[in-house]
Amino acid sequence: MYSNFKEQAIEYVKQAVQEDNAGNYSRAFPLYMNALEYFKTHLKYEKNPKIKEAITQKFTEYLRRAEEIRAVLDEGGTGPASNGDAAVATRPKTKPKDGEGGDGEDPEQAKLRAGLNSAIVREKPNVKWSDVAGLESAKQALQEAVILPVKYPQFFTGKRRPWRAFLLYGPPGTGKSYLAKAVATEADSTFFSVSSSDLVSKWMGESEKLVSNLFQMARDSAPSIIFIDEIDSLCGQRGEGNESEASRRIKTELLVQMQGVGNNDQKVLVLAATNTPYALDQAIRRRFDKRIYIPLPDLKARQHMFKVHLGDTPNNLTESDFEMLARRTEGFSGSDISVCVRDVLFEPVRKTQDAMFFVKTSDGMWIPCGPKQAEAVQITMQELEAKGLASKILPPPITRMDFEKVLARQKPTVSKSDLEVHERFTKEFGEEG
Repeated sequence: MYSNFKEQAIEYVKQAVQEDNAGNYSRAFPLYMNALEYFKTHLKYEKNPKIKEAITQKFTEYLRRAEEIRAVLDEGGTGPASNGDAAVATRPKTKPKDGEGGDGEDPEQAKLRAGLNSAIVREKPNVKWSDVAGLESAKQALQEAVILPVKYPQFFTGKRRPWRAFLLYGPPGTGKSYLAKAVATEADSTFFSVSSSDLVSKWMGESEKLVSNLFQMARDSAPSIIFIDEIDSLCGQRGEGNESEASRRIKTELLVQMQGVGNNDQKVLVLAATNTPYALDQAIRRRFDKRIYIPLPDLKARQHMFKVHLGDTPNNLTESDFEMLARRTEGFSGSDISVCVRDVLFEPVRKTQDAMFFVKTSDGMWIPCGPKQAEAVQITMQELEAKGLASKILPPPITRMDFEKVLARQKPTVSKSDLEVHERFTKEFGEEG
């Protein structure tokens, strides 16, 4: 039975090459894709290793050709070098449909773009470079790609080109998305923040159109940045698993568009984040110029994070207290520290609720205190509220003991095995951030 799949694939390839030679790329592309589907199905059942190797080689050739044709269809102009006898010429201009102007936008395309408008970050997140603790190498590389080309275009002459695609990877909670927020704040560029929900559609063929339109909108709004969070949900390994045709189509389109961005447009940056870089398809991985490991924060970074998250909240912590907290939180991610500080911020409120004694300050405010403190009044928060003094109650400042109480019950969320996987990936494919 499975031999029928190969026969069908060969038949589709013959038709695809014929249309390709004739310059009918819009017809050739779906024929190539159909052939690839049948070849892929045949490979699942083929047992002969030599035949399997030959089909895999052909599969790769036709996939590359399909990607080239798709790039021509999306961008127009003279096509790339051909495979076999297929030759690509300039795409002819299509006649406008009824009700459309010659230069007017397709109503379907306008609808897709309207859906993607929500991905544009119009209000800056207000996260500065200084708010990001550590990660100096990652920040420097992003500044080279985002800030310098806009502020100092004269730097990028001759063969010097800014980086075009970044992959930020590492354990959960280490600041990958936070770094992207800093880029959105600091860069004078249009910032597109997208996830799988923005690009995946239930309608056949619409997902790849959304990807194509996203990149076209980014080119139209250049300089611009496309941030794809959790890119592994879109670009997992291509294989024999439960991968759907829609998923394969999205990956193919993303591969083509990213290659197009890298070659033809120097003002669009692709920034992606993932917790599982080893799950990415190798072709997608290759598209990223820089693959930067965002590790757990070091001692100095953790110390800085405690200060940033505590902000201007009243406290009596000293520099040595912050150093102690940094040492106590070895193995904590940035997210873990954020949660820890949020928990600590509630400790004074809990003390106020449980307090039996309060002291009245010179400005008429009531602060909880110990029973032996001078001028302490035995009264509860509820009794003060009953007297109409609810607005006069203040929680005490945060102390080192509050942190110690919270740290005694909080544990890090990243395991050693998780770190080993990321460190192994960094040795093979990435670089330290």
